[in-house]
Amino acid sequence: MTTRLTFAAAQLNLWVGDIDGNVNKIIDAARRARDELGADLLLTPELSLLGYPPDDLLLRGALPQAVAAGLTRIREASQGIHIVVGYPEFADEGLYNAAVVFRDGQQIAQARKQLLPNYGVFDEKRHFLAGQRATTVFELNGHRIGLCICEDVWGPNPAASAKAAGAELLLNINASPFNVGKPAERLSVLQSRTRETALPILYVNCVGGQDDLVFDGGSIAVDAAGAVVFAAPLFEEGIYPVHFENGQPRGAVHAELPQPAQVYRALVQATRDYVDRNGFPGVLIGLSGGIDSALIAAIAADALGPSRVWGVSMPSRYTLDMSNEDARIEAERLGIRYSTLPIEAPFSAMLQTLAPTFANKLADVTEENLQSRCRGMLLMALSNKFGPVVLTTGNKSEMAVGYATLYGDMCGGFAPLKDVYKTLVYEVARWRNAQGEVIPPRVLTRPPTAELRPDQKDSDSLPPYDVLDPILQAYVEDSRSIAQIVAQGFDQATVARVAGLVRRSEYKRRQAPPGPKVTQRAFGRERRYPITAVYRDL
Repeated sequence: MTTRLTFAAAQLNLWVGDIDGNVNKIIDAARRARDELGADLLLTPELSLLGYPPDDLLLRGALPQAVAAGLTRIREASQGIHIVVGYPEFADEGLYNAAVVFRDGQQIAQARKQLLPNYGVFDEKRHFLAGQRATTVFELNGHRIGLCICEDVWGPNPAASAKAAGAELLLNINASPFNVGKPAERLSVLQSRTRETALPILYVNCVGGQDDLVFDGGSIAVDAAGAVVFAAPLFEEGIYPVHFENGQPRGAVHAELPQPAQVYRALVQATRDYVDRNGFPGVLIGLSGGIDSALIAAIAADALGPSRVWGVSMPSRYTLDMSNEDARIEAERLGIRYSTLPIEAPFSAMLQTLAPTFANKLADVTEENLQSRCRGMLLMALSNKFGPVVLTTGNKSEMAVGYATLYGDMCGGFAPLKDVYKTLVYEVARWRNAQGEVIPPRVLTRPPTAELRPDQKDSDSLPPYDVLDPILQAYVEDSRSIAQIVAQGFDQATVARVAGLVRRSEYKRRQAPPGPKVTQRAFGRERRYPITAVYRDL
């Protein structure tokens, strides 16, 4: 019996639906793992053949044949190494989220996911049947190795089943999306399983952006005592060796990133993959001189390179000189393309056109929104003419309470900050500046403003963000009642007002572009609230 095994944890960035591309990546990883690392087994993420989440792509009639062809290619390439690949198994009775083990052109073992998550962003029971077999255990050079899929390690039975079957190590393949606190939560789950079974676990996760999700990797191994003995870097694709000797795994342990760094890298990853995989040549950003557009410009430049980022300043009669100056300074520091398109002419034309109809009406939010819509119209015109996708600059605090203009600042194709509270925007921006100052310091210290009327500040319309954001977190993420939030020390009238704004703004959020989830509960597939509902919070 071989006393030492080497596993290659393949933390791969896989593209949903690109079976040929994913197969090529898996085969290349297997060859490198075998020839460069001397690995006995390559472990790829959940549904690595097809990508995750495939959603209703699973319903396409030609998919089973394409999956079968992809599996055949991997099986034939498995000379001299075990390859674990996740795939959708089209069985007579239905569809399974499955994994298969190949070696030397033969199928060695197969596993079916037993626990199907149906909460948060997950909706697996829509498509998959739950596997009813005991956890798969197979032989590898004289060792007994257990294999399970993602959610299976979040419950006790699959790990216990593998232990009872004599497994010495449990392999767990995943497509686990990122949110703040997720790496620590995963570790806690793995340590719970090791306390129950004294079974070491190697956990492998994918990396990359997929629509409104972003995957961080964070592949990890714990020994039988629950100690971390291997940790791959977050948001870095790679093939990482993990050795198994004397009953315990071991490998390199990379330091954990601070929270603002994790969020920043998540936003960079999500933006890069969304833009590249949808075929956009670059991005357009309305640079206002404010914090949100400043952070997005930095994210875009880091994600795509400065040459693919176009910042457009669109000053109005209310825009302060320092806003124009700060937008220009940041564009210069980032090295991105920069243009100025004043909106006075289209705004004045709109006012003139509407003047007869608006006669005897006082100016109000209507005129403010016209400015935002002029800007949205200009950005969309540039996008149509030259091809870059517009990145909208709204954050989660604004989207929660409807502090955004439909067909104005909400225009665009992707919203990097959609799930980032305003207070977190500042934290992440300060972290990015600490790596090399690109955002003018004044942007980080001046009161936030939309500059749609003289001396306007966000605090004229909203509670201060350090008050608003904790209320939103309690109401949106934790589903706390108004009474419960008030009991935390917040003013009842303020809480009731915020809750009402959140409810009434659902129709706006439904028309917003996608953006990556980074909090515990994001708007969209994770919070499916009716637009039209008669309900009064207490």
